[in-house]
Amino acid sequence: MQFIPFLDLVTPHVELEDELTQVFQQALRTAGFIGGPMVENFEKDFAAFCDTQHAVAVNSGTDALRFALMAAGVRAGDVAITVPNTFIATTEAISQAGAMPEFVDIDERTYNMDVERLRDYLENKCSKHASGNLISKRSRRPVTAIVPVHLYGQMADMDAICELAERFGLIVIEDACQAHGAQYFSKKQNRWLTAGSIGRAAAFSFYPGKNLGACGEAGAVTANDPSLAAQVKMIRDHGQSKKYYHDVEGYNGRLDAIQAGILHVKLSRLPEWNKARQECAATYKQLLEGIDSLVTAPFEPTWSRAVYHLYVVRTNSREEFMSYMKSQSVGTAIHYPIPLHLQKAYEHLGYRRGDFPIAEKVAPEIVSLPMFPQLRMEQQETVVRVIGEFVGSAATLQAQ
Repeated sequence: MQFIPFLDLVTPHVELEDELTQVFQQALRTAGFIGGPMVENFEKDFAAFCDTQHAVAVNSGTDALRFALMAAGVRAGDVAITVPNTFIATTEAISQAGAMPEFVDIDERTYNMDVERLRDYLENKCSKHASGNLISKRSRRPVTAIVPVHLYGQMADMDAICELAERFGLIVIEDACQAHGAQYFSKKQNRWLTAGSIGRAAAFSFYPGKNLGACGEAGAVTANDPSLAAQVKMIRDHGQSKKYYHDVEGYNGRLDAIQAGILHVKLSRLPEWNKARQECAATYKQLLEGIDSLVTAPFEPTWSRAVYHLYVVRTNSREEFMSYMKSQSVGTAIHYPIPLHLQKAYEHLGYRRGDFPIAEKVAPEIVSLPMFPQLRMEQQETVVRVIGEFVGSAATLQAQ
């Protein structure tokens, strides 16, 4: 049986090889390696893609989120609220901005921030200081930001999150690192909104495996606030307002021109690639309808147009499931096996098992199936056939 990979990064680059090679040749012939037209052109077109006024290219998604938090006014000693079911870059960015992450649990169907648990946190686990600041009862620190994560390419419930943020005077920074082109229907505005255009700012990652991936590390901040975008530009470039004039102490977070040029080439393909992912997700959903409840397909709310960076199912026999899929030449992966509040890196935060029961429940069950734009229907049929074989064998063992 031919191996079906979890992710195919070779095919799209072979298909685009001539265009990508031209980017490298242009950089060589102009010596335009840092900044310049290739970066600026990508920023302009990516902002348009996200329906925002500004995009600022940086060297990683982690720096994008860190710089966005800093530019939005999150300061050392603050608290930023996020979820425990995400990649550690979300909380690294919060910590590296000088703040402390505190968590609220996720919705069991969408795996994104649970709005009711966020409401409970703000109403019952915080208090109002005489200054008007919201103070975490847990850490005694001021709460200043909410970082919803559009996990796996599906939007968090942004109307409800932004309503709570407005009520409590908090900044919303979207972690859109997995959601390039995802959309959310806002009842408040009565229209579809694009990931990265809803909060005060948003962070995107262009790690190679993302829906829009560089050939290396890359990221971007999107915003509609020109002053925030200007601040991010300074932070990414050693705090310079102009060459050798440093208004703040910044970082070396610039994006290489070659990576920007590569991303610009790929950006023109992103709408068709996202559509292909959505079609693959629809095919999976149809094929999985006949599968026993041992494997649960993703749930997509009516207000979300997910772009399926990952296609994540659940099974209570994950190790056996993944082992069987591997034996049948089907690649799978886990995103993510241990919630952040239980990671060794965050022992100092003092969280315990049982603090976020939904994240802890799903973490041992989630598994990602093959998902990429070039995935063929016959490959998906093979994947689901193998899943069906596993489910059948598991049912037989249970009956014995």
